[in-house]
Amino acid sequence: MNAPAIEPVIRFPEHWRHHHLLDLESLSAADITTLLDTAQQLSDLYDRNGKLSLLAGKTMANLFFENSTRTRNSFSLAAKRLGADTIEFSSSGSSVSKGETFIDTAKTIEAMGVDAVVTRHGTPGTSHLLAQHLNCSVLNAGDGPHEHPTQGLLDILTIRQHRGSIAGLTVALVGDISHSRTARSNIWGLKKLGAHVIVCGPATLVSKKWEELGVEVAYSLDAILPRCDVLNLLRIQFERQATRPFPSVREYALLYAMNAERMRLSKQDILIMAPGPINRGVEITPEVADGPHSVILQQVSNGIAVRMAALWLLLGNGSSA
Repeated sequence: MNAPAIEPVIRFPEHWRHHHLLDLESLSAADITTLLDTAQQLSDLYDRNGKLSLLAGKTMANLFFENSTRTRNSFSLAAKRLGADTIEFSSSGSSVSKGETFIDTAKTIEAMGVDAVVTRHGTPGTSHLLAQHLNCSVLNAGDGPHEHPTQGLLDILTIRQHRGSIAGLTVALVGDISHSRTARSNIWGLKKLGAHVIVCGPATLVSKKWEELGVEVAYSLDAILPRCDVLNLLRIQFERQATRPFPSVREYALLYAMNAERMRLSKQDILIMAPGPINRGVEITPEVADGPHSVILQQVSNGIAVRMAALWLLLGNGSSA
């Protein structure tokens, strides 16, 4: 006779008190570490046991007002791996296009019995606004150029898996810093965990005012490469720019694309990251994107783990399972 299946155990962190995940700026180093530790634990549990039932009976809604493939699918997979149900919302053809307000749409979805809303919007602060009007948990999947907390967390988790600790590392964020919510979340998270952060790119995309956040500002990638333990290559977000911030894509690639020649200037164990989607030949060449130093696909896998952790910590109600 077969023994009954035993549900795997994971202990809910007693100090966790957050109802929403809106940014990394407001989280402590301990909070960020809890999210990273929980992501690793849940990833290991899923690898050993398959689908979990830690959030059985819970429902998560994806409320996206901007296009997304990776983040939307990652949140959906994370919810399903924890046993939760999902609702998918698209602003195209919705009541928003008929004049309904953003908040009324969210309240309508919440009234369907939703426990968490994952939201992406082009306007900074929209997730914070929703959190003021909804009783359910709100997770920020990107609010304009402000923050993208789970992207920052998955990047940091990937670094930690390869380096063991964030403290003392030099991490460079290269490219379109001005428009990047990924850059902001990375800066807050990395700084709180003890990394030295460099932001690098054309002067039109990297203001000296970034130094006010305690980061180093650089305009020459070649000059900083020998010091860097990690490079995170950010996509040039042409869709958020009113004018072209540099003369040509070719010129940008000559100055800032990570290629085989620049790899020879780098540390032997440098990590190459990119939040995606990547523009091959612009921020990174194919041989580097697909090379042994690249952890880009691992970032995608870690995105599911981080989002599992965020959902469970917000919806687990302090219970162990």
